[in-house]
Amino acid sequence: MREFRVVDVFTATPFRGNPVAVVLDADGMSGEEMQRVAGWTNLSETTFCLPPTTPEADYRLRIFTPVSELPFAGHPTLGSLHALLEAGLAPRDPGVAVQECGAGLVPVRIDRAAGTLCLRMPQPRLRDLTEAETARLAGVLGAPLAGGCRPALVDVGVRWVVAELASAEALIALRPDMAACAAFERDLGADGVTLFGRHGAGEDIEVRSFAPSSGMAEDPVCGSGNGSVAIFRRARGLIAAEAEYAATQGRCLGRAGHISLQVSGGEVYVGGQAVTTVKGEIAID
Repeated sequence: MREFRVVDVFTATPFRGNPVAVVLDADGMSGEEMQRVAGWTNLSETTFCLPPTTPEADYRLRIFTPVSELPFAGHPTLGSLHALLEAGLAPRDPGVAVQECGAGLVPVRIDRAAGTLCLRMPQPRLRDLTEAETARLAGVLGAPLAGGCRPALVDVGVRWVVAELASAEALIALRPDMAACAAFERDLGADGVTLFGRHGAGEDIEVRSFAPSSGMAEDPVCGSGNGSVAIFRRARGLIAAEAEYAATQGRCLGRAGHISLQVSGGEVYVGGQAVTTVKGEIAID
């Protein structure tokens, strides 16, 4: 038996936000065993906490969707650290924990007074979609994309196709063709499609993330997807080089997540609250 948590991320309210399953002591488990557990939980991600292999890190994390392992993901990073801190993890720097994962070292700021965690996104690689790929994406979505802003494939360890729709209302009304979306993702070597639309004239946005090729039709509230959107908006000149804004995600699934984004010094930070909804043990030898 191993200690187990389910943590809702990007919310302070149980059963909102996005849940992640966390196995707190996964030492000795094989990748095949981890994948089997992740398929059983059937959440967008399940994580496994391990001792670090480098002195710079406070802990190591392996992250699995129901069908595959990811080198990095946002809400599992924040939810897993929340669970580890509850279980007594004491980072060497009380204000920053360093996570080791497949994408390298990820620092996470800890604000205990505000009850928030904030991760620094891995350095991205961007590739503009071709005209043909852009047209295919619009067909998959069944809705036009925002004009004058070509979509991109944003690789932060997780690879998201990022695009803007005309408005938050258009995004909320979206009903993509999931089979076509999965085929599109596989053909581009992407893990999913993250879309955003603006709420009125302000900078606050609505976000939706679809990942049918990774076993999740729609991710309720996605940290890496929101971070990729911030990277995309900065690269397209849609926000300033130094900027802060808020995003909402999950309303279409009844989850109502709230994400804070900061662009500063060439880095992108993604933050929010988290709350534990399940504590117990899982039957892993």
